[in-house]
Amino acid sequence: MEQNPRIVVLGAGYAGMMTTKKLMKQLQPEEAEIVLVNKHNYHYQTTWLHEVAAGTINHNQARIMISDIINPNRVRLIYDSVEEINRDEKRVVLENSELSYDYLVVSLGFETNTFGIKGMDEHAFFIQDIDSSQLIREHIEYQFAQYKNTGEDDNQLTILVGGGGFTGIEFVGELAEKVPKLCKKYDIDRSKARIINVEAAPSILPGFDTDLVAYAKSSLEKRGVEFMEGAKIQACTEEGFVVGDDNELIQAGTIVWTGGVTGNSVLGKSGFELTKGKVTVNGDLRAPGEENIFIIGDCAWVMNEKEGRPFPPTAQAAMQHATTCANNLRALLRNESLQNFVFDDKGTVASLGVTDAMGTVFGNKLYGKPAAAMKKVVDNRYIFMLGGPKLFLKKGKVRPF
Repeated sequence: MEQNPRIVVLGAGYAGMMTTKKLMKQLQPEEAEIVLVNKHNYHYQTTWLHEVAAGTINHNQARIMISDIINPNRVRLIYDSVEEINRDEKRVVLENSELSYDYLVVSLGFETNTFGIKGMDEHAFFIQDIDSSQLIREHIEYQFAQYKNTGEDDNQLTILVGGGGFTGIEFVGELAEKVPKLCKKYDIDRSKARIINVEAAPSILPGFDTDLVAYAKSSLEKRGVEFMEGAKIQACTEEGFVVGDDNELIQAGTIVWTGGVTGNSVLGKSGFELTKGKVTVNGDLRAPGEENIFIIGDCAWVMNEKEGRPFPPTAQAAMQHATTCANNLRALLRNESLQNFVFDDKGTVASLGVTDAMGTVFGNKLYGKPAAAMKKVVDNRYIFMLGGPKLFLKKGKVRPF
């Protein structure tokens, strides 16, 4: 008896979850066996991790059980770590087993990139997953609790954030909400607790409109965030960052690096040609020279041919990758023509805390509470797309304004 073709999806992030969900709907059971491989038995909202790290939301709100979304009777779920992809043998090597495939979707997400800064891997925390984000939250609270007991070193209350990009700025926005509450809880003078953001570029949020950047900076400074722009981090030590040409030491009790990510290291181990840690895919999202391997999400550079550069690697783009990827897998199975990815840019909104944000939506600039409301709409839209009204009622954001 001839076996159905096997589609293996590696990774249950935004791109992997949405691809799997769409394949479930688009393909009949007899057309293909679908397998989803993920390290954990849950999917998490990567774009909410900064809130988990700051302690402004509970980690369980950002976590969704995969079996609540993907029917285990329709999709084979394997919870294991991916070690390597053997393309010659069409085989995936897992930590505890091996798996053959006919079609492969690589959506393994990102890993933190420290750009070789000395000591960063050893001494800084990373906002990388649920566990690492929880660790940051617990460490910050521990520093405040310890200071309450000893009161000896004010540097304990300093939170140092390396990187003034999207994640770094959203994180300090949440810290601006959380730190006053921690000061109140532990009866600490708010002026003693510092939040410092260090960015090597001349300005935070490179690539954002200057009006939006100015608004974000002003809003955060009013709430106690300090910025060091044009300040290259030379090294990271147990005590803090060594910054600038004069090697100034900025001391802190908590050091968090948010300055860069790269594609999953499995790509390099598996012999894919990489550009800055990712694979530059074809227009149809297949890896160059591969008929049956798609690479999507944070593992892929998808080129904007008009501008000659990749589309931004956002959650919005990853979800759109999923649509094209699922459509093209169906087309391959049915001997139909494949489509090229077309990015529909709906805009970008950066949160600056519970009731503040800024960004561009459909070409219009938004600031303050309207932007914060739109950010919540964007977050809730994904929840609804993934799991419908039931998941929205369970995990959606209903923060008061």
